[in-house]
Amino acid sequence: MLYVGLDVHASRSSLCILNNGGQVVNRREVRGSWPKVMEAMKSIDQPFSLCYEASCGYGTLYDQIRPLATHVAVAHPGKLRLIYGGKRKNDRIDAEKLAKLLILEMVPSVHVPRVDVRNWRSLITWRQRLVDKRVAAKNQIRACLRELGIESPAGKSLWTRRSIAWMKSLDLGAAAGLKVRMSLEELETLNQKIALVEKELFKISDKHPGVALLRTIPGVGIRTAEAFCAWVDNITRFRRSRQLGAYFGLVPCQDASAQKNRLGHITRDGPAVMRKLLTEASWMAVRRCPEIKVFFERVMGGKPERKKIALVAVSHRLVRIMGAMLRSGEAYNPGRRTELLSKGS
Repeated sequence: MLYVGLDVHASRSSLCILNNGGQVVNRREVRGSWPKVMEAMKSIDQPFSLCYEASCGYGTLYDQIRPLATHVAVAHPGKLRLIYGGKRKNDRIDAEKLAKLLILEMVPSVHVPRVDVRNWRSLITWRQRLVDKRVAAKNQIRACLRELGIESPAGKSLWTRRSIAWMKSLDLGAAAGLKVRMSLEELETLNQKIALVEKELFKISDKHPGVALLRTIPGVGIRTAEAFCAWVDNITRFRRSRQLGAYFGLVPCQDASAQKNRLGHITRDGPAVMRKLLTEASWMAVRRCPEIKVFFERVMGGKPERKKIALVAVSHRLVRIMGAMLRSGEAYNPGRRTELLSKGS
């Protein structure tokens, strides 16, 4: 059995091949894109295991290498301290270290979902980027109106058809008028794009039983439910529901030594889009679910400065509840919530 470390890039990659004893058998520099890397993989005449670092397109690369290798490990880039903590770092050294981690069975692996799940995740992320652009366009329009001292309706009422027609009829001058017209055109285009993306997302979500199940939680809408199901993928890969909090970056950083235990801000690991959606869902859950509201107020302890801490705690609790529901297949029931969490803890 050979152990291959691959430091892969778009136009140049490095290969380091080790034997069972950890000795270097061969090193190769592959100049070219991924097809060239595949040719180098096919030229290995012995069974081999391979390790490479997760980066853009790691799932597609995994699908191409998996039929050729006995085992493929995809390493978490944020946990490769052996590589990033060294005094010397280049592609050749990185490839050798990846191969050594593979031999020692110490690769901090990431889950590689199926291609349909990866496409689902990319659509969710793409929708969120479009939504962020739409928010920026709306803020630009409000800023232009504010600069000219024009009073505009608050909230969503500014984006109705009547209000948009009113803004188009305003005489704002050359500069401000041009900015508002262009922002309104951009807003209309973004609305159409978001509608197209959401149409595809609805097709996927309607076929997934977990999305409908999670929507029984007060405050959890279809966007939050589908994002949770997409990134969790298979709930059985988490041994405990509390591991979901760490997966989505909702647990505090910890620095413990001897008698000292310092807890800092949350780690923010995992997809940022999921934490954003969880924050929105947490606010809605606090408003709509008496049980979650009691928990929120208990964590806040009557101190307004602890509101953000309490909201993160609610997000963490929602994640654990959603994980327990996917595991059990039961709809949300406040009376059963404590029993479900204890089973999945």
